[in-house]
Amino acid sequence: MSQALPGRSPSESEISVEEAIGRVAAGDGWLLDVREPHEWRSAHAPDAHHIPMSELLSRQDELPDDETIYVICHVGGRSRSVTDALLAAGYPAVNVAGGMLAWHAADGPVLSLDEDN
Repeated sequence: MSQALPGRSPSESEISVEEAIGRVAAGDGWLLDVREPHEWRSAHAPDAHHIPMSELLSRQDELPDDETIYVICHVGGRSRSVTDALLAAGYPAVNVAGGMLAWHAADGPVLSLDEDN
């Protein structure tokens, strides 16, 4: 079980994709996409910051420590693991349930870097 953010219950270390879309659009937090580069290129949220899960330890200095980090992947497994690790390291992290699959289904904004998409 992951730790909750200060003042939040453990269940609040995960939010719905709809809530994440609203919070990111409002500028409330930092969206971290932990998918692999080819996944990022195919489609990602316009305001997301890309640090693949495999690079997170070496790029930890890029993470903000003064705002909520909303962590997203494809369906939610990797982002849950990253959220747990970030919470254990003292970062204010929240998993985005359902990942980019749910983001697409909820009509969240996306960009594609692939030329054939």
